[in-house]
Amino acid sequence: MVHVTVMIPTQRRLGGLAVAVRSVLAQRDVDFAALEIVVVDNDQVASARSTVEALATGATCPVHYVREPRAGVANARNAGMAKASGALIAFLDDDEEAPEGWLAALLAAQVRYDADVVFGPVRGRAPESLIEHRDYLERFFSRLGPAEAGVIDHYYGCGDSLLRRAALPDPVLPFATERNQIGGEDDMLFGQMHAAGARFAWAPEAWVWEDPAPERLNLDYALSRAFAYGQGPSAHCAAASPPDKVGVARWMAIGVAQAAVFGAMAGLKWLTRSNDRADWLDKAARGLGKALWWGPFKIQFYGRTA
Repeated sequence: MVHVTVMIPTQRRLGGLAVAVRSVLAQRDVDFAALEIVVVDNDQVASARSTVEALATGATCPVHYVREPRAGVANARNAGMAKASGALIAFLDDDEEAPEGWLAALLAAQVRYDADVVFGPVRGRAPESLIEHRDYLERFFSRLGPAEAGVIDHYYGCGDSLLRRAALPDPVLPFATERNQIGGEDDMLFGQMHAAGARFAWAPEAWVWEDPAPERLNLDYALSRAFAYGQGPSAHCAAASPPDKVGVARWMAIGVAQAAVFGAMAGLKWLTRSNDRADWLDKAARGLGKALWWGPFKIQFYGRTA
């Protein structure tokens, strides 16, 4: 009987996918008889099929291939949920590599804290050849948290997490498809769960490496993502029912102030070639996102399969 499903959504990252799957198959202190891996290929041309079939040959647990040709990260995750048999669902991205104690640490924290969702740290890893803004970019693609394990009152993203299926508002299709193009489907889900009283936990031992795609390891990409992250609070207030107009105005005002102050500091840092100049640009971009959060300023990071 399957107890744990490890889900890996992927789109045209065959090398990273292979690393991710092999890292799951190399886990220790887990019962492989109660484990399965579900790979969701969000591509119209089934580009990952042969890779997954090769990885499944001789694997210590079932490795299932699911193709979701409809574009969008929420579609992909929902297709994986429809296939998954586990009562617990662990998420690993196709640019992540899990150390051998990763899954056992997630499972131990889930039991210890009776958690509906457990999150772990992500450590960004850039190639040695990257010199410019290396420290900033590795931190940008990392996820930090408390030094100690325990119950937390907030949530993180889906990559490197473990969900209790019974706690989901919809156990088969929990991810909002309106977020297919812009992402944040996991934030929306965890926000709903938080409002319903779900219990979240943090497991610092359950960390993973993240190896961003080369085309993402640059300041342009990181700042555009920082801008999109900044849009979150304003957009969340606008999407409330009824819309929180006061909240929108408050976040927009904060954003204008942040963009002005941090932008000025970033300009000064850039003129002096300070090592932390990218960090100030990041702060300014997040502030600008709070102020410019609506339709024309939305950036599409997901939802392309052709």
